[in-house]
Amino acid sequence: MIDPLIILTALATGMLARAVGLPALVGYLAAGFVLHELDVYGGTILATLADLGVTLLLFTIGLKLQLRDLLKTHIWGTTLLHMAATQGFFLGVLWGVAQLFPQLGLDLGAKLVIAFAFTFSSTVFVIQIMQERGEMASRHANLAIGILIIQDLAAVLFLAFTTGKVPQPAALLLLLAIPLRPLLLRLLALAGHGELFTLFGLALAFGTASLCEAVGIKGDLGALLIGALLAGDQKAKELSYNLMLFKDLFLVGFFLSIGLGGWPTPEVMLLAAVLGALALLKPLLYFPLLTWLHTPPRTALLAANALANHSEFGLIVVAVAASAGWVEPAWSAALSIAIAVSFTLAAPLNSLSHSLYRRHRARLARFESTRVRATHGDTRAVKVLVLGMGNIGTGAYETLAQRYGWQVLGVDDNDRKLAVHRAMHRRVEAADASDPDFWARLDLDKVELILLALTNHQENMLVVRLLDGLGYRGDVAAVVRFAEEAKELESKGISTFNLFAEAGAGFGTHALRVLERPERSEARG
Repeated sequence: MIDPLIILTALATGMLARAVGLPALVGYLAAGFVLHELDVYGGTILATLADLGVTLLLFTIGLKLQLRDLLKTHIWGTTLLHMAATQGFFLGVLWGVAQLFPQLGLDLGAKLVIAFAFTFSSTVFVIQIMQERGEMASRHANLAIGILIIQDLAAVLFLAFTTGKVPQPAALLLLLAIPLRPLLLRLLALAGHGELFTLFGLALAFGTASLCEAVGIKGDLGALLIGALLAGDQKAKELSYNLMLFKDLFLVGFFLSIGLGGWPTPEVMLLAAVLGALALLKPLLYFPLLTWLHTPPRTALLAANALANHSEFGLIVVAVAASAGWVEPAWSAALSIAIAVSFTLAAPLNSLSHSLYRRHRARLARFESTRVRATHGDTRAVKVLVLGMGNIGTGAYETLAQRYGWQVLGVDDNDRKLAVHRAMHRRVEAADASDPDFWARLDLDKVELILLALTNHQENMLVVRLLDGLGYRGDVAAVVRFAEEAKELESKGISTFNLFAEAGAGFGTHALRVLERPERSEARG
């Protein structure tokens, strides 16, 4: 049984970390060290939860794999070049450390593993800051997450070979899972959307992991592969969302177990703090690589700053390497300190990202490639803007286009969605609604109405603040879901359309039409 003190300590330190603007996992790492000082140990249950968390982490990564996106040159090219350069940089740093502190016993193998761990950036950190700013659907968020997925795949390959297992001939039978994909998706659909659906997902992840272990393949790799087999389907996306809380909860056990191992030596603690601060150098390489591979400067800067940290996945790599005897166990605790330092420094950097771009926009624009410049669409003679071309935005576009025709411009940053709209001969532009470069290409004095069909309140407010800064004097209307969102927008002079309330009124109107149908009256007669 887990000591209740472990749960309370993890809760308290996690809440404290969140209160000061850091990811909760920093608090969980700290909780482990606190519990170590209190001589509290988790035992086998905590270790089991840690293992389950890593397995679920890899399974959910597999569910999100989109090879079509990952095969884009600016994603895989940037990732591989950056990882190679970062590996070399940290190898040099660790070589210097070994000269200064020979007592640390850093051989070449240990240096390679530790340097490899520092090439990763944190998926947890990036997702948290993007969610808090309402930017999860933005291009820079998708770019950063694409880079993170390729990094995670590199880590998975490393983890797959740490056990030194030789697959048995029976492992070939696992290939039968490929033609079973339609059946698995059918069963997921049959499971519905509730607890049975989530239970089936857990069974897939842990069942496949156990099966792979039985035939000589690392179970975590099996979980990743079965997730990748299901990727691309809507049920896979839903399953990833349902399992997110389980994965995060189980990973708490992993982060706690690091701190429970005890403190590193003072030399290693000092070194860990320095290595954590060096994470701020990562954007200095990410930005030129991304722009060289034809990423717009603003997207490149925001994605690069989001990646200015070290990763919990690197912590997993070092922990597994320590269990295999490749590095000293104290390096797991050292890396946890480095991660916490990198998060502490990266949080204020990311809060300043948008203002940094606006301040240095002219200088950064020089990095824009000619290919990116050629993609800028025609934004002349625009009278009405529709930001967000989902179902709501498309409906609004069609209604307004009947009167204003080609003077209506739809804006979205989803390339596949835009291709469909262009095939339907709609006038659309690929842009991020919060991108000042897009607004600079518009003649805002001639724009009479801007519709915010983003359905994300944080993003709506971000655009409103941006328009205020640009001095826009036309009308703005926004789609909202809750009364408090409408109140905040209306205080800024924005007209609001409450999606839920208006849908209910529309449904009521539809019901009246059903009741008043002539054939219904005849049937009653």
